Amino acid sequence: MRTNISHKRGSRFETSPGERLRAALRSERPLQVAGVIHAYAAILAEGAGFRALYLSGAGVANASYGVPDIGLTTLDDVLIDVRRITSATKLPLLVDADTAWENPARTVREMIAEGAAGIHIEDQVEAKKCGHLAGKQLVSPAEMVGRIKAAVSGKTDKSFVIMARTDAASVEGLEAAIARAKLYRDAGADMIFAEALTTLEEYRKFTKAVKIPVLANITEFGKTPMFTTKQLASAGVKLVLYPLSAFRAMNAAALKVYQTIKADGSQRRVVKQMQTRAELYEFLKYEGLKTPKKKT
Repeated sequence: MRTNISHKRGSRFETSPGERLRAALRSERPLQVAGVIHAYAAILAEGAGFRALYLSGAGVANASYGVPDIGLTTLDDVLIDVRRITSATKLPLLVDADTAWENPARTVREMIAEGAAGIHIEDQVEAKKCGHLAGKQLVSPAEMVGRIKAAVSGKTDKSFVIMARTDAASVEGLEAAIARAKLYRDAGADMIFAEALTTLEEYRKFTKAVKIPVLANITEFGKTPMFTTKQLASAGVKLVLYPLSAFRAMNAAALKVYQTIKADGSQRRVVKQMQTRAELYEFLKYEGLKTPKKKT
């Protein structure tokens, strides 16, 4: 069922989401991209000053469906969350499109229709794994080039961003990853997602060789150290992603609250850690919203 809350999606006279993502990239060096798992998280990230947002495939799988990130969710599953987030904010949204569900052109068309600014497609096999786990399997460079060309063919907005993710560094080595990234660039990728690099020197070599914007995935508990934006900028990185940071913090906080209420029979001991009703309403601009009239 489609949401009817679309008051923030903008009009045909505004810039497209893809244009807004490219503009954000020009204005912030490097561009920090905040991972959000639902519409309210997007509102919070916007309130904190972020210029771009990200919807993780793992976030959709874990948060919306309660399953691990092993390729169980579909394009339609992801589009539900895309629609909700883009209805709540005008910030450009980059979406994890996994392996593009065997139809990259359709994936691009549907993402554009739901207000996404761009997607990234990876070079793993369909039965994918988290990029920071062992045992990943890659498709051939030629097959991935085919995915990218098909994705480009699906563009109905020329500014929509096609980002190619390569997991090759931890599977085939850095040089192979760079060689793949160049092929993906030449096939039409606008940007490169270099997954699981481990040193600034690796990023430096990668960005110097590829010559289009490169994203660093600074996820917690993974193979990439938590480099600062200043460090990554010095290595030529243009986008820095924090895909699930807030989600992980939310989970830890929620578990503590549940355990406390169950043990104490009251939430009194943790209420000071909660966002107040007034704060919630402030972020939602509750006072300025009108109650929709019921249909008769």
